[in-house]
Amino acid sequence: MGKKKANMGAFVLDGSVAVAWCFQDEENPYADAVAARFPTVQAVVPAIWPLEVANVLLVGERRKRCAPSDTAYRLTSLAALSIMIEDISRTNVWNEVLSLARAQNLSVYDAAYLELALRRSLPLATLDGRLKVAALAVGVAMFNP
Repeated sequence: MGKKKANMGAFVLDGSVAVAWCFQDEENPYADAVAARFPTVQAVVPAIWPLEVANVLLVGERRKRCAPSDTAYRLTSLAALSIMIEDISRTNVWNEVLSLARAQNLSVYDAAYLELALRRSLPLATLDGRLKVAALAVGVAMFNP
C-alpha cells in the first residue's frame, strides 16, 4: 500500500502526545511542536482517546505525580484545543481495527488511531515507536509540525 496523501490542516492525535503535555517528566520536543500548532490545526481522535487520557491522569494522581486539581486543569486545557472526537462503531472495531491490530502486531487501542488515520487519509502524531512503524508500513504519514 502506498503513502496516503496527507491533509496537513488536520491530523490524528495519539494519546502518547497528549500525555506528554500533561507531565513535566514526559516533556518531549515533538509533542511540544505539535501543541504549538494549535489553534491552526484540527486534531482528530478516536472515541477511546478521552478515556485513555483520563486514565493516565488518574493513574498519575494515584502515583502522586499530580493532584486532582492538576488533572482538572489539564483536562480543561485539552478541552480548549481543536480536537474532534470521532465515534467508532462496534462493526468497525470488530472488523477493520481488529484486523489492523493483528496485521501490524498492535493493541486494539493503538490500531484504532491507525485505522482512523487510514480511513480519513490523515497524518498521525504519535510518540509510540511501534505505532510509528505500523503507520509507515501501511502508508500513513507522520504529522510534521
